[in-house]
Amino acid sequence: QVQLVESGGGLVQAGGSLTLSCAASGSVFSINAMGWYRQAPGKQRELVAVISGGRTNYADSVKGRFTISRDNAKIARNLQMNSLKPEDTAVYYCNLVTGTRNPTVYWGQGTQVTVSS
Repeated sequence: QVQLVESGGGLVQAGGSLTLSCAASGSVFSINAMGWYRQAPGKQRELVAVISGGRTNYADSVKGRFTISRDNAKIARNLQMNSLKPEDTAVYYCNLVTGTRNPTVYWGQGTQVTVSS
């Protein structure tokens, strides 16, 4: 299978910044979408930011604070998180959708982001 390797999670104080990275390895063809989701305790997994069809979409709660970007040298996406708030605390998951005839969804193992007040 395609593997997604995440890094950059950790503990940060409110107002601080973190950068998450996700790199894909294996046979990756026809990328439909790649980005980040998050899941807080007791809540459903939600979209944070994604690049799909050349367009970038963000959750309303992170607009103006988070920025998703491409790595120019490999299949990877970074998430720059600024002005972090305690409500951003969650497990963040990298997501990749590949293929056009039979799309396949891949998930990373998740990386913990904890924002203290």
